[in-house]
Amino acid sequence: MARYKPVDQHLSKLLPVSFAEQIVPGTFEYALNWLVDHEIDLTVFDARYCNDEVGAAAYHPGVLLKIVLFGYARGLTSSRDIERACRENVVFMALSGDTQPHFTTIASFVAKLPDEITSVFRNVLLVCDEQGLIGKALFAVDGCKLPSNASRSLSGTRADMAKKIEKIDRAIAHMLDTHRRQDAGQNTDTLTQREQQQIETLTRNSNKLREWLATHPEKTNRKGEPLKSNITDNDSATMKTSHGVVQGYTGVAAVDAKAQVIVQASAFGIGQENGLLPEVLQALRSDFSAIGSADPLADATVLTDSGYHSEATLQRLADDQVDALIADTGFRSRDPRFAEAWQHKPIEKQRQPGEHRSKWFGRADFIYDANRQTCICPNGKQLKLKTVNIVIRGRRGVGFEGTRAMCQACSLKAKCMRKPDVSPCRQITFFDGSKVKETHPQTKAMKARIDTREGRLLYSRRLGIVEPVFGNLHTKGLRRFTLRSRRKVDAQWKLFAIVHNVEKLRGKAP
Repeated sequence: MARYKPVDQHLSKLLPVSFAEQIVPGTFEYALNWLVDHEIDLTVFDARYCNDEVGAAAYHPGVLLKIVLFGYARGLTSSRDIERACRENVVFMALSGDTQPHFTTIASFVAKLPDEITSVFRNVLLVCDEQGLIGKALFAVDGCKLPSNASRSLSGTRADMAKKIEKIDRAIAHMLDTHRRQDAGQNTDTLTQREQQQIETLTRNSNKLREWLATHPEKTNRKGEPLKSNITDNDSATMKTSHGVVQGYTGVAAVDAKAQVIVQASAFGIGQENGLLPEVLQALRSDFSAIGSADPLADATVLTDSGYHSEATLQRLADDQVDALIADTGFRSRDPRFAEAWQHKPIEKQRQPGEHRSKWFGRADFIYDANRQTCICPNGKQLKLKTVNIVIRGRRGVGFEGTRAMCQACSLKAKCMRKPDVSPCRQITFFDGSKVKETHPQTKAMKARIDTREGRLLYSRRLGIVEPVFGNLHTKGLRRFTLRSRRKVDAQWKLFAIVHNVEKLRGKAP
């Protein structure tokens, strides 16, 4: 018969623990503890406390900063999880001196951090610079779009929200009308509790939308066109990602090539990144100026992908004398090394260079004869010549259009015209390649530079500089921003950047 060692779970055991011995040199927690105690200026937190004469003593901001940053490094962003770790994890106990702050204290500290986080980030950046981890020769800028603590269902323009109010009001009226018809001839109210709760919830939502519309102006873009607002967090934006459409922020990071230190981190409530680069680089210069360092962009090159490409951005960088290498959307199509890249994509996404694939007909679906100046549509009908010298955005071409009778009766109308109810007929232009004037000189110059052997070789380093940084942040559990408003989300993004930079200082602390 098998014999087993006895197990008694009612035994007691006293374990002596030295907190100082739990913070081992060469670890992340050791570098974090040393930085907070010796290099970070914690006096910036003093202004939030007014208990020098009366009131209870507060938790030291160094303690709270340590446990928050260490929690983020271990994938804990919830204040409740950090509080639990301070009770159960010996390393958290060592960093906090076994003080065990309440989760509301931790949450309040993080929520009020935006005013001081920039100073903390710069202090760590200064240490990285003093340790020789920043080369200031090559920077890579990229961003990631993450959801935030905001409901996408509560997003829309003012017109969209007005329609939601009307829809809610109709639902309430329908429920009450149905109830009245059912109770016809009765003196007692038979409205169920569930129905009453539904009506109360819908009424609260309707009033909430009305109050928001009365106190918030319409958000517009640079052209004055309305943008979607959000009731729970109006600083956030609706943006497309590889995982679908999310309501959140774009976290942008500038990374130095020497040791992959994040030298600038900012969060934006904007889905389009093509106008963000100048602001990020200006913040980069401000951070280095604040720590007493020379202009980091004086002798450096900035690398970014096509998401940051625009003629306005390139012109702004040229005016600021910033050396940048920014890919355009057609960069890979001009690179002979990617000539057969389409073969390695999934079958449903394969498309050879020049192959047209869209749910609407494009130029490739029309038969154009440049000599005779004729054009045959996909349905075999000949379009009439509209003009032989049309100029669109500086490009010269020949324009054709159908007739109302021909296009409105066409069986292919749904695939040929995107808005058949608005446009009476299809119009199409074929460009001859000539230009009246150069409308994008900076883009032309950038294409010429990046298509050289040296340009492609330099740009190829971008991926290895910045992408591992985002991979590291992803392993820390950064899946979403848990706060609201751009100021707070920007602070949370900087907290993760600080965690990454502290990891670079492991083994550097004395």
